[in-house]
Amino acid sequence: MSETDSSKTYSLTQDNPNSIVPPLVIREGWLLFILAAIQFTHIIDFVIMMPLGPQLMRVFDISPKQFGLLVSAYTFAAAFSGFISTFFIDKFDRKNALLALYVGFIVGTFCCAIAPNYQILMLARVLAGAFGGVIGALVFSIIGDVVPEARRGSATGKVMAAFSAASIIGIPVGLYLASISSWHAPFFGLAGLSVLVLFVAIKFLPTMRGHLTNAVKTKPVQLVLDIITNRNLLWALTLMIVLTLAGFTVVPFISPYMVGNIGFAETELAFIYLCGGLASVVTSQLAGKLADKYGKQRVFIYSALFSIIPIILVTNMPRVPHYVALIITTSFFIGFGARFVPAVSLLTSSVEKRLRGSFMSFQSSVQQLASGLSAFLAGLIIQKTPTGEILHFNTVGIIACVATVFCMFIITRLKVVS
Repeated sequence: MSETDSSKTYSLTQDNPNSIVPPLVIREGWLLFILAAIQFTHIIDFVIMMPLGPQLMRVFDISPKQFGLLVSAYTFAAAFSGFISTFFIDKFDRKNALLALYVGFIVGTFCCAIAPNYQILMLARVLAGAFGGVIGALVFSIIGDVVPEARRGSATGKVMAAFSAASIIGIPVGLYLASISSWHAPFFGLAGLSVLVLFVAIKFLPTMRGHLTNAVKTKPVQLVLDIITNRNLLWALTLMIVLTLAGFTVVPFISPYMVGNIGFAETELAFIYLCGGLASVVTSQLAGKLADKYGKQRVFIYSALFSIIPIILVTNMPRVPHYVALIITTSFFIGFGARFVPAVSLLTSSVEKRLRGSFMSFQSSVQQLASGLSAFLAGLIIQKTPTGEILHFNTVGIIACVATVFCMFIITRLKVVS
């Protein structure tokens, strides 16, 4: 994409023609900031459930299996809505589609805040997931549309730093609010913050209709067939399924394991996500830049190899001093983010522009379904003793390591097409 093309894509302009800052940088940077803010809020909504696990299991008197199902409810709903949106997401201006989804997400988050019991919370998570799960796919579709492939890894890293920012700011603040009030408080705060981001997005997001020039006009069934009969896209979907299995079998149960086996207090869990987030906000962006410079496949393979070590350590950790546990969990989050950035960047480059929104929605559906199944699978394996100790976490770690190795083979099969 040339600078001329980018000028057509963005409606934001610079009033001062004598500025030494290139207009493209300002437009692209501002767009990425808004996308990162949207990512930040919907990621918090998803990940806040995991550190709240010990409190929710205690308040609702539920088992690890029931908690795993609570986490999975969001992802299963996101998988369904992602699949449905495959058929029409490329027919709308990206801005209008993103804002509509974001409004629905805010409503779902507010319903979580006012949920009085486990059953209603489950339904509220389904509502939040139905909208929130598609937001991520649309965000990365926008990046694929407006950022040249040569800078796409760096742009992806910047937006995915929202995951780290959620760990640094969102999770510690959410846990603090939960500790001084109740588990409802983080969702009230998140709903309020999301409303502010919504107003900013409405005012400043540019219209994005470049993909409509060659929009797909095939029937829904044919559209899905076009995706699942494309060898390159099948490899992309397989990569996301296995990569999700390699992460989300472990992540939801880190907090319960730290509390039940390592001796962390619920109020101390914030330090795990604070340290992990501070480290990965830097390493995720570094991984994006390295992916652009040395190749996305190569950087992914090295990151995946590194990530196996903290997976083994986290899932087999004995009772150790807290600072040792923090070093191990921080290493886990570094590896988790570093391998995800080049993978997502390569995914957006593996599909042609006219199909990108539909494919990313379909891919998001598959990913969310894999996330839900991963958490549910881990919940079936893991057991909790009457004293709160978590058993068989090491078995989950073995599954994650095997899946990581398989990902290194899959990534070599992917090809860049746009």
